[in-house]
Amino acid sequence: MAKHRLKPILPTLREKKRYLAFEVISKGRSYEYNPIAGAIHNSLLQLVGELGEGRAGVIFLEDTFNKELQRGLIKVNHKYVDHLRAALALIKNIEESEVIVRSVGVSGILKKAENKYVAS
Repeated sequence: MAKHRLKPILPTLREKKRYLAFEVISKGRSYEYNPIAGAIHNSLLQLVGELGEGRAGVIFLEDTFNKELQRGLIKVNHKYVDHLRAALALIKNIEESEVIVRSVGVSGILKKAENKYVAS
């Protein structure tokens, strides 16, 4: 009996993604990835709601986080890059310490985003 395979989705029908690099700036304190991801998640949820966050398709790429530079990458739908940037700008505290979370850059290719924004 032959196995039936699903047809792959055509490239034109696939969801387009971007990799947004972010940086956390604070006074002499470095953070682990989980509190940062939680703060970003909560800020985006407040800004666009549950439906908007679902459509944005945000995925936190924990393995790309550079603890020394306090930089990391987030995968997001190309239509929601500006929403995510706004959510980052709205973050004022992480673990009751004042911080600035800023967008460093955006790329459509993971390897390019890692090399250009996180590894440097």
